[in-house]
Amino acid sequence: MRRHRDPFAVKKKLTAGEREYLYYSLKSLEQQGIKDISRMPFSLKIILESLLRQIDSGIGTADDVSRLLEWNEPQEQEIPLIPARVIMQDLTGVPSLVDLAAMRDAMIDLHGDPSRINPELPVDLVIDHSLQVDHSGTARALEYNTDAEFKRNRERYEFLRWGARSFTNFRVVPPSTGIVHQINLEYLSTVVRTEDSGGETLAFPDTVIGTDSHTTMINGIGVLGWGVGGIEAEAVILGRPLYMLIPEVIGFRLIGRLPEGVNATDLVLTVTQMLRAYGVVGKIVEFFGPGLKSLTVADRATISNMSPEYGATAGFFPVDRMTISYLQATGRPPALVDLVETYTREQGLFREEDSTEPLYKDVIELDLGAVEPSLAGPRYPQERIPLREAGKVCKKLIRAAGGRRGKDLVLDHGSIVIAAITSCTNTSNPSVMLGAGLVAKRAVELGLQVPASVKTSLTPGSRVVTQYLDRAGLTVYLEALGFHLAGYGCATCIGNSGPLNPEISRAVRENGLAVASVLSGNRNFEGRIHPDVHLNFLASPPLVIAYALAGTMDFDPAKEPLGFAPNGAPVYFRDLWPGQEEIDRLLRETLGPELFTAGYAEVFTGNETWNRVKATEEIRYRWDDGSTYIRKPPFFNNPAPGLPPGPVIENARVLLMLGDTITTDHISPAGAIPVNSPAGKWLLDHEVKPEDFNTFGARRGNHEVMIRGTFANIRIRNLLVPGVEGGYTLYLPGGERMSIYEASKKYQDEGIPLLVIAGNEYGAGSSRDWAAKGTCLLGVKAVLAESFERIHRSNLIGMGVLPLQFPENENAARLGLSGLESYFIRRPEKPRQIVRVTAVSPDGREKTFSVRARIDTSVELDYYRNGGILNTVLHKLAAPAPSAVKKC
Repeated sequence: MRRHRDPFAVKKKLTAGEREYLYYSLKSLEQQGIKDISRMPFSLKIILESLLRQIDSGIGTADDVSRLLEWNEPQEQEIPLIPARVIMQDLTGVPSLVDLAAMRDAMIDLHGDPSRINPELPVDLVIDHSLQVDHSGTARALEYNTDAEFKRNRERYEFLRWGARSFTNFRVVPPSTGIVHQINLEYLSTVVRTEDSGGETLAFPDTVIGTDSHTTMINGIGVLGWGVGGIEAEAVILGRPLYMLIPEVIGFRLIGRLPEGVNATDLVLTVTQMLRAYGVVGKIVEFFGPGLKSLTVADRATISNMSPEYGATAGFFPVDRMTISYLQATGRPPALVDLVETYTREQGLFREEDSTEPLYKDVIELDLGAVEPSLAGPRYPQERIPLREAGKVCKKLIRAAGGRRGKDLVLDHGSIVIAAITSCTNTSNPSVMLGAGLVAKRAVELGLQVPASVKTSLTPGSRVVTQYLDRAGLTVYLEALGFHLAGYGCATCIGNSGPLNPEISRAVRENGLAVASVLSGNRNFEGRIHPDVHLNFLASPPLVIAYALAGTMDFDPAKEPLGFAPNGAPVYFRDLWPGQEEIDRLLRETLGPELFTAGYAEVFTGNETWNRVKATEEIRYRWDDGSTYIRKPPFFNNPAPGLPPGPVIENARVLLMLGDTITTDHISPAGAIPVNSPAGKWLLDHEVKPEDFNTFGARRGNHEVMIRGTFANIRIRNLLVPGVEGGYTLYLPGGERMSIYEASKKYQDEGIPLLVIAGNEYGAGSSRDWAAKGTCLLGVKAVLAESFERIHRSNLIGMGVLPLQFPENENAARLGLSGLESYFIRRPEKPRQIVRVTAVSPDGREKTFSVRARIDTSVELDYYRNGGILNTVLHKLAAPAPSAVKKC
């Protein structure tokens, strides 16, 4: 621990339990008359404490503190933030570790010390995104899927084992343990962290960034955390701070309480719809009000988890009495619980029910009593559908999506072929999980069955879930309906839903059927869940069970029966729904801290299959040129000084013209790899059988696969090739149609820079580093969009790609841009600069217009000029040797 200077004289001591701690007192700062800190939003108080603590390192300054204390005034300068720790999952963590391994090689090539490429902050990586639901609906599904996971991911797991041994400050939670965000919530987070040095112990708030956008789930217990791109995370891991403009904080007042029959999933879908409509991209949403006392930590975490879905940097719930109870209920040590309460109360970070509300930039209000049962779909989480209107809305969606109608088939338009209780969003919430078990129990008792055409699965976020379901006696009923345990991991929500029955897939394709999935996840983007499924709906776990029984979205749950008992009696939705009192009674009877202490006792060492995975401890990774999973990336191949780019991007061609809400799933798919795609052909050429393709997500350590998968989503629509779905474009000026990858190669061979033009919310979705890396490697030098999602914008800069934004109410269509032009773009010389773009049409006519460079800070400008974050960091660590990063 550093010995901290204390220019504001706020370093104090407090006693919690039998120990004494140093801390940086926010109250002492306020007592100096500097500012009314008590009215500051809780989330910004945590950032303020971080600035005070880091002020001596040359990263933070007294001016940074002064700027933050004017939080409700417009700010032009950024502030630095060093989180307490970093968390990763394997799909995003593997490519980050690949980069760090390659940086060690580059350091050696530059005659630097490779040991300097090592985490300076604690890093935890949870392997949870590699589980696929190959087998389901059987008692041996867990065994089969776990065995298949280890076999197909052996190379990746050997690489991660090497990382765990070769890097310090780096731990790996083995597969088949749970989902990263649920483990973070239930075990990894301490809310208040401590560091020992020289006989003194410093206490400070736990803060975390993660390489998954749903890192925000941890905000449910008062820990400030959010998702960043893997590229950005790597820089932080290596000691670089995050630089950010002071975020606006929007207050979200909750009043009342949820009605009977309404759960946390219904609430979060309502919140998501409201905040998407309001617009909170780049902002923190902080929840307050009397309604909080009726929401459990699990309910709050459900809302925080889906911050990316409503676009916020974080959805924050301050520490309060409910947080303390949660820490006790999940088996945290008494000394830690005492420290959390003592510290947060002393710092003004503990929310009292009768306290004066903070000063927010704006306030939104929701009466919990107005929330109603809901689902969302068929493509985005904000497309909320009240259950009372689901019959009418879904019938309309089915008609709009349907092709030829099947004859004499079990399947038809709207048939449900996947029903999955999956994802950290809901499996972290015991109330909705027990509710699902009770729905299953009543259905079985009434003699209902799930149609054979529905693929059912249960993939909880931690082993604690199955333990309390067993205790409640509900597992047997879930299994009777086919919801057998298929594994512990993200699974269906990330697109690892596994294959459908071949007869089902054939019927869907041959008859052009628009079939559906229902899942308790947070993402339902196009092409994500399964390539054969066009309609995807998010729902609570109990609602997943109910729709699985119905077997179709083409029915009205408010009026029509979802099935019939053996005696022919109709069974309605209302006949299965449990009361909240019954759920609460089961919670009290089945959930205790001993489940958590036992479940996490050997979290890092308890998986014997993982313990047998071979790995070395060498500082330098031994790359295997024959590997199809882990390959040395091309970012560090050319030792040369990092020179700023030229002043103009000249004669650029448009690779893609895109519409609104292009997600990172569209840009960098995570699901199945089609055999006839460029990525599939590469794997075939390297003697990988189609059944061993695995997924794009699992192949993120191989740039050869990922570059070929960039913009290759089966549902992407490039307006240069109207009426065509998939990764195709026109090669200009001749207009020949070919794959995105093939066109990119031809353009790059000719030295022609490329451009992507898009609409609103470009890059929405997960914090996918490969959405930016792939864009860069395809030769794209700039992306021109109406608006950007926060993480993807910073990721583009992190790879040296220029994000440009149309002025408000301006876009490509209004400017008359066809995408067939050649473009000349002036590069920015300062943050947020207005730059000029000239488009020259095929007939020679010129059109010049202005856009804003979305390089928002001077640090981002430095990253861009140096070809990205990794170039900048490597250059500094290897100084005075030149940088070795390939510029894109």
